[in-house]
Amino acid sequence: MDDAIRTLLLFMPRLVGRVKRHRVPDALASFSLAPRHLSLLAYLLFEGPLGVNELAARLEVAPATVSLMVGDLSRQGILRRREDETDRRRTIVSIADEHHAAINEWLGKGAVAWRQALAPLTPAQRQMFVDTLLAYEEALNPP
Repeated sequence: MDDAIRTLLLFMPRLVGRVKRHRVPDALASFSLAPRHLSLLAYLLFEGPLGVNELAARLEVAPATVSLMVGDLSRQGILRRREDETDRRRTIVSIADEHHAAINEWLGKGAVAWRQALAPLTPAQRQMFVDTLLAYEEALNPP
């Protein structure tokens, strides 16, 4: 167990460093994108348009926090907001068509790498890997 922990403790900073070196595509470089925007953009990229409350639940933050991020990114033209036609109180958020390809290029690299890394595993092994990462995250931030 100690060897595995040592390996992971040495590996994690290197992994984070490599992820941070993925440059923002030129088409998005002029925008004020921060790390907090990445998860929001990833949900919209991989799951499609979502409501503000749905995004807040997935991101585990308050709806007001998501509203502020969406407002900021909408003013910059990265996101589009529209009323839900079935419930006008609900706002649906999506990536603006003109930025979808650049965001996909940027965040899609991580998806390709995960797909390649997880491909040799069985579904049960993949789930155990994901569960382990989630348990690690939780252990870093105890209640």
